[in-house]
Amino acid sequence: MENLSEKKWNEGLKASSNSEIIDVRTPDEFNDGYIEGARLLNIQDSSKFMEEVEKLDKDKDYYVYCRSGRRSEMACQLMEKAGIDNAYNLEGGILDWTGNVKKIV
Repeated sequence: MENLSEKKWNEGLKASSNSEIIDVRTPDEFNDGYIEGARLLNIQDSSKFMEEVEKLDKDKDYYVYCRSGRRSEMACQLMEKAGIDNAYNLEGGILDWTGNVKKIV
């Protein structure tokens, strides 16, 4: 698990051909705006979150974010315990994100 700046997070994401973006916020937060291509895995629904993490491809690179970076850091640690070696936390979360944010209309 690594905490990465937005620049490093983005560079890693673009350089990897086997990556996925994971948003660990709540569905309401996700609906307010998300990073394009993100998949929602709500960490606050802990049993369902771990159930979904267990199904993830252990060989992929996961770029994880939340609102401020705290929940996503915890999510990366949980993912690591589940056998995922490549989980990268976005420092500062979507609050510090300067890229595009998609909204569900």
